[in-house]
Amino acid sequence: MVAQEAHPHGAPQGFIRKYIFSLDHKVIGLQYFFLALVAVFVGMFLSLLMRIHMIWPTAVLPLVGEIKPETYLSLLTMHGTIMVFFVLTTAPQGGFGNYFLPIQIGAPDMAFPVLNMLSFWTTFVAFVVILAAFFVTGGAPLHGWTGYAPLSALSNSGPGEQLGADLWITSIAIFCVASLMGALNFITTTLDLRAKGMTMMRMPLTCWAWFITAILGLLAFGVLLSAGILLLLDRNLGTSFYVPLVVVNGQVMGHKGGSPLLWQHLFWFFGHPEVYIAILPGMGVASQLLSTFSRKPIFGYKAMVYAIMAIGFLGFMVWGHHMFMSGMSPYTAFAFSIMTMAIGVPSAIKTFNWLGTIHGGRVRFQTPMLFAIGFVSLFVSGGLSGPFLAQPVLDIPLHDTAFVVGHFHLIMGVAAIFGMFAGTYYWVPKMFGRMMNETWGKVHFVITLIGTYSIFMPMHYLGMAGQPRRYSQFTELAYLKQLMPLNTFMTYAAIVTIAAQFIFVINLFWSMFKGPKASDNPWESTTLEWTTATPPPHDNFGGHTPVVNHGPYEYNVPGAPRDYVMQTDPATVASH
Repeated sequence: MVAQEAHPHGAPQGFIRKYIFSLDHKVIGLQYFFLALVAVFVGMFLSLLMRIHMIWPTAVLPLVGEIKPETYLSLLTMHGTIMVFFVLTTAPQGGFGNYFLPIQIGAPDMAFPVLNMLSFWTTFVAFVVILAAFFVTGGAPLHGWTGYAPLSALSNSGPGEQLGADLWITSIAIFCVASLMGALNFITTTLDLRAKGMTMMRMPLTCWAWFITAILGLLAFGVLLSAGILLLLDRNLGTSFYVPLVVVNGQVMGHKGGSPLLWQHLFWFFGHPEVYIAILPGMGVASQLLSTFSRKPIFGYKAMVYAIMAIGFLGFMVWGHHMFMSGMSPYTAFAFSIMTMAIGVPSAIKTFNWLGTIHGGRVRFQTPMLFAIGFVSLFVSGGLSGPFLAQPVLDIPLHDTAFVVGHFHLIMGVAAIFGMFAGTYYWVPKMFGRMMNETWGKVHFVITLIGTYSIFMPMHYLGMAGQPRRYSQFTELAYLKQLMPLNTFMTYAAIVTIAAQFIFVINLFWSMFKGPKASDNPWESTTLEWTTATPPPHDNFGGHTPVVNHGPYEYNVPGAPRDYVMQTDPATVASH
């Protein structure tokens, strides 16, 4: 379908319409990006407090005071929730996706600009609501980021389970509404607003990743929204969706007939696709960068597209592997185990294709490329422990240990964040017209990669040694005292790694205003965002709708005048 010639809305005039309630997808993308930047520092700070408490459980910290066991659980809950929703979901999809999807497919804007603006401000409200949970009577909830019932469904089950838990659920429900609006926008834009010649199989893999992620979001967030509404009803109106006949503090609660397992099913039916909502955009960015900086076409483009589709499809079939501990039938567990092993196949295809892309290329080891390689490294390292946890016989002893924490932080947490770093270093020249400092970028990469492995790889050993997760301190159990030196090492690594992120922030903000001016195509890339001015004009292409004649990864083409062919180059130019 051909994109509309006219921009769907005129250029904004006033400050508020231009920078605050903007309809321009580029401004909205930056708003998402900076919201996620604030959220990631909040989340990192909470994780630092947790690690400090593990090593020095009696320490009294300035402003925070003494961290009690219930305070620790609140930190754990809020760290997980903020990171999963407001960082891993918000930055790759809401930030980079909003900014670059329309430009990469040759569209003047998103299909529904007003819906786009509403989706950001709804996300912003959700973030404010979840932060408010820290400041209400009783404090933030302590039921974990997964919010398992009946702990989360009874307001007298512990400190933080009163208004704080209501705010937590409300925030997630608001976030779901925002994500559903965003998903509709992404899907419609991708299907309806592609430029002439931009067939689906000529789209960059970043666009495919954002497209499939939007479909996952559309199908998954609605389930979580429903689950959250039912949980609010249980907590406040006396319904019994999740609460069985139960005695709390010697009192029979006025609930009966509910099932805590219903919450688990609904939550994980969202929760496992959410893992791929977080990681698929990073896969797209890694594919883009590995091809660009290896000066080679992506190895097996169609296989990569079908692998993204397969990951999206299979992602809805495996939620039960989070519930092997729940007493499910061994036959059901076997089925979920088989499906979980199957989802490793498309991930392996992507990994081997990334290695095939680099192999034999003229690799340019610039900062975006280093973070893309780091992404692949972390994705593989975290992924290798997945098949262990896919076996019920191994998952049951390992499930409630640090092994699981190490696994999902590597594959879903820091791998996705490395994808964000790669995208930032790659696209900041286009977004702000200035280059980031290459030397400090490499320093940031080295410290962050080593630090990340130093924090999360030992968790696998601790888990196999039996260190439980969600315990606030390890001083009471004799066998855990032997593991304290490794915990201490991980805490020091976390302090150094978090400090290194300030290098990135200073580099980012310094470069935005003082960095060297960027050309329109500093990386010699082929996709459409590098054909327009820097930064892009209001309608992205200055009134000229691009016509696409080539695929997205035409590098090192025999017979071409230079080692890359832009997607908009005339059809007469040689291509693969």
